[in-house]
Amino acid sequence: MTHRIFPTIPRIFGTLLCLLALTSVAPGQQEGPEDIIKTDTSLVQLNVGVVDPQGRAITSLSRNDFTVYEDGIKQPIIHFEPTQAPFSLVLLLDMSGSTISFRPQLKTAAFRFLDALGPEDRVAVIQFNAKYKMLAGFTVKRKDTAYAIEVAEGAGQTNLFEALSYALRELEREGNRRKAIVVLTDGIDTKQRDADRTLVVTAPNVEAAKKAVDPKASAAFNRVLTAADRQGVTIYPMALPSGDPKRLPSIATAARVESPLDPIIMGIYTAARLRLQDLADRTGGQLNEIHRLDQMARLYVEVAAHLRSLYSVAYQPVSARAKDGKWHEIRVEVAQPSLTARTRPGYFAR
Repeated sequence: MTHRIFPTIPRIFGTLLCLLALTSVAPGQQEGPEDIIKTDTSLVQLNVGVVDPQGRAITSLSRNDFTVYEDGIKQPIIHFEPTQAPFSLVLLLDMSGSTISFRPQLKTAAFRFLDALGPEDRVAVIQFNAKYKMLAGFTVKRKDTAYAIEVAEGAGQTNLFEALSYALRELEREGNRRKAIVVLTDGIDTKQRDADRTLVVTAPNVEAAKKAVDPKASAAFNRVLTAADRQGVTIYPMALPSGDPKRLPSIATAARVESPLDPIIMGIYTAARLRLQDLADRTGGQLNEIHRLDQMARLYVEVAAHLRSLYSVAYQPVSARAKDGKWHEIRVEVAQPSLTARTRPGYFAR
């Protein structure tokens, strides 16, 4: 990837620190009251993928093929949907300054993602930079969604976690439907970056800086995970190379960034990428790292294909309990021993 396409580190930080005009927040649009389903918050909802020993998706199973355990105790399956059932999903687009140079490629990839979805999947488009904004509410009308992608624009800071929280609030209006968020971002949330900077600023070297930040200690990050747990939302981060800590040493050398900055930058970027990985792991999604622009469209299509291979399983915990704040482990087994079920590993009862 050339530096002409992706900004160097100084340009990224300079752009993120600029104070630009803020876009207003538009309310979510709904297709009608008949589309709203009451959410049963007492259910634990899972999106489950099943693969054979070669890693190929198995999409022909039935409810009786699944067994769910929470903390080692078998749970009664209350609701089941096959892989063909439609999703409600949010396409969350980073319109901060770090994506300006490749907007055409970004939008082309998003268009291909729409083409790969099922006809009954309801899609909403939200853009974010310093503020978040709903560009199109949940709809099956692909022309409306495509137009929203086309008009997405912006610059400035990156308010990633507030945008994710907003997307989750909008998804809650979709009731008990299967739900997912596909978010394109470098992962460098501006507010969180500033908080992380205070922790790494005195680090004497890169390794110390990486250890100085606990990525899971972020309150904003944990609010997103709690909301996703409550609804059973699967999150797919599409991670841009401009936020990849593995690329920073070579970029810093090319940009002639002075070495005293390296521990700070590496600590911030490492924590940000680990949070994207944890978003995917905790919700049963996948972190898709974009190394080259020409990979973007293919990765979007692969995410759409993965969505089409998921079953949805909901259960009522056999032991009713208060929100104890404790971690509860989830395990899903399939009747055929050669098959492997993959879902989120558990949840905190908050």
